[in-house]
Amino acid sequence: MQFTEQHQALRRSIQQLVEVEFNPQVEAWEAAGHFPMHDVLKRLGNMGLLGISKPEAYGGMGLDFSYELVLAEELGAIHCGGVPLSIGVQTSMATPALAQFGSDELRREFLTPAISGDAVFSIAVSEPDAGSDVAAIKTRARKDGDDYVIDGSKMWITNAPQADYFCVLANTSDDKPHSNKSLIVVPANTPGLSIGPKLEKLGMRSSDTAPVFFDSVRVPQRYRIGDEGAGFLYQMLQFQEERLFGAALTLRGFEACVHSTIDYTRERKAFGAPLLDNQTIHFALAEMTTEIESLRALVYHAAENYLAGQDASLLASMAKLKAGRLSRTLPDQCLQFWGGMGYMESSLVNRLYRDFRLTSIGGGADEIMLGIICKLMGILPKKKKQ
Repeated sequence: MQFTEQHQALRRSIQQLVEVEFNPQVEAWEAAGHFPMHDVLKRLGNMGLLGISKPEAYGGMGLDFSYELVLAEELGAIHCGGVPLSIGVQTSMATPALAQFGSDELRREFLTPAISGDAVFSIAVSEPDAGSDVAAIKTRARKDGDDYVIDGSKMWITNAPQADYFCVLANTSDDKPHSNKSLIVVPANTPGLSIGPKLEKLGMRSSDTAPVFFDSVRVPQRYRIGDEGAGFLYQMLQFQEERLFGAALTLRGFEACVHSTIDYTRERKAFGAPLLDNQTIHFALAEMTTEIESLRALVYHAAENYLAGQDASLLASMAKLKAGRLSRTLPDQCLQFWGGMGYMESSLVNRLYRDFRLTSIGGGADEIMLGIICKLMGILPKKKKQ
């Protein structure tokens, strides 16, 4: 990946924003269990950061995804996982399909305020019995005149308590599971839509998460994104950006784990010498740094394929898998070197240990990534005929 001076200028702007305006607030946001999403997104919208790769006609910058990658990487320097996750939902999880396949009318009505930061978006796909298995969702949108009437429920929905709009995946016909779904924009204030109590989570505590319920929620059929029945395909394409964004989001956090651990073990003495002098520790930190750079190279390679118009599903799934695996090992190793201090929630390594655990689950679990990789390698066992 070749970054230009324009990329670097964008990088510096985001770094300053994170350092000056976000990180000083993280402790308070984590303690409160949420952050002022509308205020933060409006600040980002004013800087043009919510529509970096979105069309200029709707307020975006019209740049390519490499600039979006810079945003993801630098947002990862925020001292928690919840805030960058919520921002990523707005930019790379709930709006890519709308930007690519939505009608002009739909984009003017909904994409424009998403880019300006005047509205908070959420992606409503997962259900209590259909997390990684997207084809198994049960939420249904039946036609009634010019409207859809939606019934069902969604679970683990990031941004839900503060969302203005939901990008909802629902079954719109009785066709086969991969061709009976549509993506529909649903305003949060629509009668029949309700938000359940905020969910208590292991990590990502500053990110609002809640179930969403649909009880005869009526919206115009014109709120559908693109073609009816193409929702599964659109969501799979949307996942490419989500997984690349999510993998890039971990890089600065991993580096923060390593660098803070270096600082701590250099100052902490045991048996008359700094902990860092122990070969077990400095060798492990060297290997972790190598793993981070390997992940960065994979993310950049996948993004290059995506930018070239190629199907990036294989490499994006690999990047998501690798990020998930490192999320379960790297913070754990670092926390171990902190000893009792790492077990305290006041330490950054502790927070990242909790927050990053979601990487192996959200946006498709590790096992789903492995299945996709095996399928694209052509090594999945053939299904037996009944």
